[in-house]
Amino acid sequence: MRKPPYVASFDSATAMTQALARCLAGRDFPMLGVLPAWMAPVMKLVAAAVNALPKRPQEWVYRFSGAREALPRLREASTDRIAQWLVDFYPRRKYPAVMIGSSDGALVHLAALFGIPWLPQTCLVPVRRTGVDPDDAQADLEWAREPARIFLEANPDVQLHQLCDPSQDRLMIQHMSYFRFKRLRLGRAYERFLQDSLEPGGTVFIVDCRLRWPVTRLGERYVFQFGAVGGPTLHEYFHGGERVAAHLARHGSSRRRWTPPAPNAQAPEAEWGFEPALAADVRRLAAKHGWHVRTISYDAPEDLSPRVADLYSRWNARRGVKERRLLAESFIVMEPYWTMRTGAIPFWMVFNMEPSARALERYLRERGPFDEVGIMLFSHGVDSVGLARAERWQRLGQLIGVDAHAYPRDFGVFVRYHYALRERFASRYPLGAPLPLSELEPFCDAAQARSPTARV
Repeated sequence: MRKPPYVASFDSATAMTQALARCLAGRDFPMLGVLPAWMAPVMKLVAAAVNALPKRPQEWVYRFSGAREALPRLREASTDRIAQWLVDFYPRRKYPAVMIGSSDGALVHLAALFGIPWLPQTCLVPVRRTGVDPDDAQADLEWAREPARIFLEANPDVQLHQLCDPSQDRLMIQHMSYFRFKRLRLGRAYERFLQDSLEPGGTVFIVDCRLRWPVTRLGERYVFQFGAVGGPTLHEYFHGGERVAAHLARHGSSRRRWTPPAPNAQAPEAEWGFEPALAADVRRLAAKHGWHVRTISYDAPEDLSPRVADLYSRWNARRGVKERRLLAESFIVMEPYWTMRTGAIPFWMVFNMEPSARALERYLRERGPFDEVGIMLFSHGVDSVGLARAERWQRLGQLIGVDAHAYPRDFGVFVRYHYALRERFASRYPLGAPLPLSELEPFCDAAQARSPTARV
């Protein structure tokens, strides 16, 4: 199936699905899977030209390249069609297990090691709009009421999390509103994929990120979330501070702080959190077909990263990889296929912010020394609150495919990261057979119970 025109290429779920599916097919993930590899020479020239522009034209290119993917007419958006498009990426064969649930880069590496697919619960549908101040969350909420009604009426099996983050998503939300939906039921495409792809007596792993966020509930299946995981703290999002005031001043705003709608509930975090209603539908189908159901639960997106890195370290030692090379990846700038082929140890970071830099720094301190540390960074185009600067990353390792002078407006990184990694980590190792599912047991929540208390 062709890519639905209302799916964002920069979404964590869609990019991670493609990266994993290509890895399971023995293929790599150049240019975030958006363009064919033969276009790389042309795109390198385009990226170099964009990087050479002054700041304002650079931001204009970034904003309008994203706006091209935003949907002008919401009645066209079908979450069932998105689900079918996602499952079509995976090689058609029998698998001992399938994962389904929260998006997570470390989980992608985990699934790759065991040779099993993952189906995301959450996806992003960007909705085109203009004329709303990116710092006016209340105006974004009011604008979206009617589009949200249309979207939910057309897609009864999902819950809508409208997200507004004027720190990290500042450029994008000038021309779009972020509609993230979470599946409440599997739906036809996911059910058919599980029935066709799972071995008899196979296992469905529910991926349960317990992260919750304060939201404004606007309906039974509709919440508004202000802010997101990354640089600013919750207090800064809702009450301001020196860093927020400086951020707003940098971008020419007359405001000193944001004044978002008052939260009246807690909900699974829009991008990373798991909505537990889907688990009931998974168990219903599993009981019907005799599948096992296990749960992988964790409190925050990066919680799996050290554990997955440790597993890769042990696996590399067993297959005779003598070098200890750590590859730190950021958001969707990732390469599961070449991570395994080069004998690297993956450490996935949720974004390019200071909390992720501290997480990497802590892992290096606790598990080092490493022969080499490579770092691939997502460039989102904004000097946002809590951004970890290039020199901060360079103290932790060697930047791979990143122009330190252009970062965080290094739009060429999306073309360079793949080729720079292959050149930097030159060793090659066979992939070998997938690990047995018994080695996945330490990641599972034995009680298969979901705690409602984990919050940001």
